[in-house]
Amino acid sequence: MTQQSTPPSGQPPSRTPDTDPAPQAGPPTELLPELLPTHLAIIMDGNGRWAQARNLPREAGHKAGAEAVRAVVTECRKIGIRHLTLYTFSSENWNRPKTEISALFALLLDFLRQELPRLEEQGIALKVLGDLDGLPLAQRTALRHAIKRTAPGPHMTLNLALNYGSRAELVRAMRSFLREGVQPEDVTEESLAQRLYTAGQPDPDLLIRTSGEQRLSNYLLYQCAYSELYFTPTPWPDFDAAQLRLALEAYAARSRRFGKTQEQIDAH
Repeated sequence: MTQQSTPPSGQPPSRTPDTDPAPQAGPPTELLPELLPTHLAIIMDGNGRWAQARNLPREAGHKAGAEAVRAVVTECRKIGIRHLTLYTFSSENWNRPKTEISALFALLLDFLRQELPRLEEQGIALKVLGDLDGLPLAQRTALRHAIKRTAPGPHMTLNLALNYGSRAELVRAMRSFLREGVQPEDVTEESLAQRLYTAGQPDPDLLIRTSGEQRLSNYLLYQCAYSELYFTPTPWPDFDAAQLRLALEAYAARSRRFGKTQEQIDAH
């Protein structure tokens, strides 16, 4: 956590879906493995607005968003992304209408039932970032079952940020230090990282947020300190493999200097 990345560059200007079209994918270009992010984090935004623009209930947007999750997970596994983290349900989302929350958790159960065999087949290990104990019993039970079944998955880690808030995660880590009686000099960036939900995983190299908003929304604040940021006006239900490729191409074109000068980077 002592590295520093350059400010984001070469990303699309801020636009709203209502006024400007989303960037269009051109002919596919080869994505070199060494230029791919090891860890990709996504804020899946825009399901509700996507539905409202089509005079559909918000629940229809979440259902379409679940299909986008399937497509993006499959594509990430295909091209070799080792860690994928999806902001699925924040601790603040409990403030939404109860009917919408119920629909979201029903979709989660459907996703787990349908996708568990595929996760096992593709060697994808499922993990949860967040307060699992605070979820409804049915979802909690299904998640623990899926986590256990997919644990051996060697090819990719899929993190679902559920009932997650980054500030609460940091408070949880601090309380862990206090309970263990850790001495002040032993509180380091490394020992703190070991107490986060993402312990043992690399920090995100790239964070994507869909649907035009440009903020982190209490998502992986510590882990994304040096992540490249990519904002797209495309709403999540329309974010497909082609849109993912656009983001990855933009990431590959950036110069990540980690506190060094460009001359130092070029010399190596």
